[in-house]
Amino acid sequence: MRSWINRQRYLIDFTLLSLRRRWGRTLVLLGVYTLVVFLLASVMLFSSAIRHQAQASLVQAPDVVVQRLIAGRHDVMPASAVATVAGLRGVQSATGRLWGYYFDTALRANYTIMVPPAGTSEAVAAGHAIVGATIARQRGIRLTEPLVLEAPSGRVFQFLIDRVLPATSELVSGDLVLLSDTDFRTFFDYPPGQYTDIAAAVVNPQERHTIAEKIVRELPETRAILRDDVLRTYESVFDWREGIVLVVLAGAVLAFAILALDKASGLPADEVREIGILKAIGWDTGDVVRMKTWEGGLISLTAFLIGYVAAYLHVFHGSLALFEPVLKGWSVLYPRIELTPAIDGLQIATLFFFTVVPYTAATVVPVWRAAITDPETVMRGWP
Repeated sequence: MRSWINRQRYLIDFTLLSLRRRWGRTLVLLGVYTLVVFLLASVMLFSSAIRHQAQASLVQAPDVVVQRLIAGRHDVMPASAVATVAGLRGVQSATGRLWGYYFDTALRANYTIMVPPAGTSEAVAAGHAIVGATIARQRGIRLTEPLVLEAPSGRVFQFLIDRVLPATSELVSGDLVLLSDTDFRTFFDYPPGQYTDIAAAVVNPQERHTIAEKIVRELPETRAILRDDVLRTYESVFDWREGIVLVVLAGAVLAFAILALDKASGLPADEVREIGILKAIGWDTGDVVRMKTWEGGLISLTAFLIGYVAAYLHVFHGSLALFEPVLKGWSVLYPRIELTPAIDGLQIATLFFFTVVPYTAATVVPVWRAAITDPETVMRGWP
């Protein structure tokens, strides 16, 4: 065992000296290889982290959301429907919600204005408001300054800012403004006794689908949206955006594939001559193949480690500067997300398999062909 370890160490030493002699070609190859790994790993790391962030943000979401539809469009919900849903067996509670969208002409961006549930830490008094971190940052709002909004009717309202929502929830609350029930109805001239939708809590989470079917039977003009449906929508959006970036990066991946195929098709003349000399001085075919395999493996592993670490820093400490507009979506109010690292072992294994293994394997065939050829023939001229 010790002799085998020493043999591999000597092969690695020789491989490093060989790469050092061809330092220019090695650096170019390593740079291109690292760039490909960096780009792919950045997309994978961000997608994995944003999915975990979305799942964590939806933990407090309602089990079932009930919306009334007229001609396929979302309409207001009467208070009587809230009582109907609350009276169904298996429903723990049902609450009418008030929320809507507001276009801010100052920022030319849409806000989500919502009334928080009564008795919660987000509840606000009349004349007061709680705003998301993105809005506060974009408008330069301080707690001592009022939030000035012009209602659709043209009337101007001022709300005292109680606090700014934490940055940890900025992914879903960055564009959020929380008002009291009275202020919301006055601001939007919302009819009394009407709600935007109903949030229902289910006693047994396993019965969400059953409860949703009951609600639709009792209220045929409504639709029931489960928390799992919302999560699947997030997943679809993230998959779609990830696919866009991967299509953009297809050129880089194709260039790397061409590089690997070129490596598999043959060796440069100086490397072939080096193999011939090694065979002439007593190296056997197995040693030559192992030496070149070490060469491909060292380049691949070095590029993978550097590229993956750079991608990690890019995503979790560099705010994903290269791909942020595509993966976060186009909007005036970009949330500043502090992503929690979420490393997926399967993604790492997939990236490793599709970047390290092909290039390493591509070095074996041409090396083996050169190694089994007569040394004299090789040194005279490789066909």
